[in-house]
Amino acid sequence: MTQTQAVAGPQGELLLRTMPLPADTSFNGDIFGGWIMAQMDLAGSMMAKEVTRTRTATVAVESMQFIKPVRVGDVVCCYGRVQRIGTTSVTIMLEVWVRPILHADKNQFTNFKVTEAAITYVALGEDGRKQPIRKSKADT
Repeated sequence: MTQTQAVAGPQGELLLRTMPLPADTSFNGDIFGGWIMAQMDLAGSMMAKEVTRTRTATVAVESMQFIKPVRVGDVVCCYGRVQRIGTTSVTIMLEVWVRPILHADKNQFTNFKVTEAAITYVALGEDGRKQPIRKSKADT
């Protein structure tokens, strides 16, 4: 059993909840993977800003594997947790889960995992250059 199959539910804090629209579909009728990645980056950047308390920029995305397609009308939920805080960067582990309200059996909703990735953000100063992450007293 893979790590993805072993997890019973989302790991981390719910950061973003949205619904894709018909304009977000590929020629196959499924939601573009790039749209999913953009939602993950938005969700992760919000958490990164909370951690760094400054501007951030995305600098790396670890490998992603799309497990199941997402359809118009599905509720897309991005969950995240801090994986690592470095001197100038923070890595957020993100998962995308879907609740297929329109396409589910009417007697039960079955949430499923779509993808996961670790995204690294760097803290930026006013000049746009990387800067050390300020630690609060609660962090020490």
